[in-house]
Amino acid sequence: MHEQIKTILVVDDDTQLRAALKEAITRIGYSVLLAEDPVDALKKLEDTPVAMIVTDMKMPRMDGVAFIKEARKRVGNLPILVITGFATIENAVNAMKEGACDYLMKPFSFDALMKAIEYIMSGFSYAHEEVLTNNETMKNLIQLARSVALSDMTVLILGESGTGKELFARYIHKTSHRGKKQFIAVNCAAIPDNLLESELFGYEKGAFTGAMERKIGKFELAHGGTILLDEIGEMSATLQAKLLRVLQEREIDRIGGKQPVPVDVRIIATTNRDLKKEINEGKFREDLYYRLSAFPISLPPLRERTEDIPLLSEHFVKKFAAQLNKSIAGFTKEAEELLVTRSWKGNIRELENAIQRSVLIAKTDLINTDDFMFEGAPEQGGPNNGSLKEMEMGLILKTLEEANGNKTRAAKVLGVSVRTIRNKLYEYGKNFPTV
Repeated sequence: MHEQIKTILVVDDDTQLRAALKEAITRIGYSVLLAEDPVDALKKLEDTPVAMIVTDMKMPRMDGVAFIKEARKRVGNLPILVITGFATIENAVNAMKEGACDYLMKPFSFDALMKAIEYIMSGFSYAHEEVLTNNETMKNLIQLARSVALSDMTVLILGESGTGKELFARYIHKTSHRGKKQFIAVNCAAIPDNLLESELFGYEKGAFTGAMERKIGKFELAHGGTILLDEIGEMSATLQAKLLRVLQEREIDRIGGKQPVPVDVRIIATTNRDLKKEINEGKFREDLYYRLSAFPISLPPLRERTEDIPLLSEHFVKKFAAQLNKSIAGFTKEAEELLVTRSWKGNIRELENAIQRSVLIAKTDLINTDDFMFEGAPEQGGPNNGSLKEMEMGLILKTLEEANGNKTRAAKVLGVSVRTIRNKLYEYGKNFPTV
């Protein structure tokens, strides 16, 4: 089945340029819809779905910036490429602030146009492919994310571990006007408290023993783009105060620095903690919470979006089957029913890990219930109702079988050392050829 050709709307009052753009964009492989001015374009947008807009800035009846604002109201976060002359370059910058993805200066080559369109379309598609859902709550949250992406508001993403908080943060970044700039993620829980300050804000040469040269912190590296502060609830009170200042003043202080450094950064924070409870217990600053939660988004756990389990499972099957070079079409009915009825305490991350193991173990083109090796203690009434040790043994033995007894290959697949494999086999009293 062939993929439907995507349509690009071209808006330009210059008849010759309009015709040239149509020919060029058709050569790239898209269908083209022409409009001679913004009013005509808005009417066409009501009647025809398009994948992208290419628009001039200086046109009769409405200028480019006003058109982009109006188009955003009607069709949401559609990718927009602006064409501008030197005289309207300031307008092009204003258009970027309104959510245009990029601009081209006249005169431009066919090659420059092709690269701009392909870059924008690939980036926009990638951002949309990351959040897969059939769930109405999630669809509404995606629409909210698209809306907030057009601004520079600070976003706080709440949810249990494994619900996709970082994916959502990346989605907001990629669909924003900062999408082509840096996205810097910092896991506040993974970096020791005494190192997190220098990691975030950097330091000057000689600021402390061992500071042999200047270090640029994550905030400066993210200048012009987005910084993700993952698991913000783990941050110490001292750093919370310094982060509050960054949010208020839009500048950071390097350790040992003599003057503040301005930063233009969009901040997204995530947490799996109940921050209001942390505030009541004196563990989190209330003023920082209200700064961070200018736009809160709460992601539901997987057990509350069960219609997404088959969709996500199919996605992970395709991903891991391609990685492992296996031909797997999907799941048996019983296997799919089992996936849907599990509680998935580890959410999407746990589901992904389970599918990866099942793809590895499966011997037919359909994954069945015997191919599942779930993490942790088995759930009541489910298959594989043996002990955790039995499940572990089964996974290791099946992996070795798949690897034709090659312990090195099996260890790599399972993410453990060869010594661990040997020790486990000794523990189980099993013997495989020494490979």
